[in-house]
Amino acid sequence: MKSKKSCLAIVSALTMSATAAQAQAQAQDDSSAPYAAGRHVVQAGFFHIDTLDDSQPLRTRLSPGLGALAGIQEEFESEGTSASVSTSNALALTYSYFVTDHLAIKLEGGIPADFKLYGNGVVQPTGPLGQVINVDLGAPENNPLAKVKQWSPAIILQYYFRDPREAIRPYVGIGATYTWFTDIKPDADFENALNQQFGAALALANLNLGPTSVKASAADDFAPIFNAGVNVDLSKRWSLSGSLSYTLLKTTANITIDAQNGERLATSRTKLDLNPLVMALLVGYRFDLPF
Repeated sequence: MKSKKSCLAIVSALTMSATAAQAQAQAQDDSSAPYAAGRHVVQAGFFHIDTLDDSQPLRTRLSPGLGALAGIQEEFESEGTSASVSTSNALALTYSYFVTDHLAIKLEGGIPADFKLYGNGVVQPTGPLGQVINVDLGAPENNPLAKVKQWSPAIILQYYFRDPREAIRPYVGIGATYTWFTDIKPDADFENALNQQFGAALALANLNLGPTSVKASAADDFAPIFNAGVNVDLSKRWSLSGSLSYTLLKTTANITIDAQNGERLATSRTKLDLNPLVMALLVGYRFDLPF
């Protein structure tokens, strides 16, 4: 009986040892998986941004002064006017942390993208003076109307399909971005046209002598992001990723004309649905932290 018990004990011990060894081997296999729980991944590459834009006609508010006697409206909408935004390429930098084998939190950033704003149609008040006070937004010499830098840092929750040891893993994600715009510079020819064809007349009507100045701005926006892509392992630490993201991004673009004394003579604005489609190609490197 003791012999049988001893044999059972030995078999049990060997079984437990085999199970532990198998678990250890499995853990070692998991540790070599670039995209698994606890992994940190940094990526660098390029974003290609194509805006699926749409805009409303420009609405202009004037300070007509004595021009009101000649029938210049204080506020009007210029039918047929619109604005569009160019495509852009930018350097991309990202960081991901894998909370589980399938869920990752990703932070996206990089060098801000440069965009050009183009116009179409003629801005002019109603009445006889509209034939004199007007600016053609679509004129070749006035385009692009302005240049701008767009900052769009983002956070995305991604779900990775398949086992973390698989070399090819597709994923989907949803997140958000806060976007703002800097270095907005009106085109020199467009700025001169506004000052000469709008600013000078409005300044005179408001008894403000001297040159006028033009400024451009765009409103910030908080927008959702929808993301899908695929990761391909190149080695235990290196990988290649391609993805497509769609953002429901909107903004309001403003162009103002001020008199020399700071008085606001005119403000034109349009609502832009930018809705950028972002294609990304990224090279990733997996690393581990000692804690």
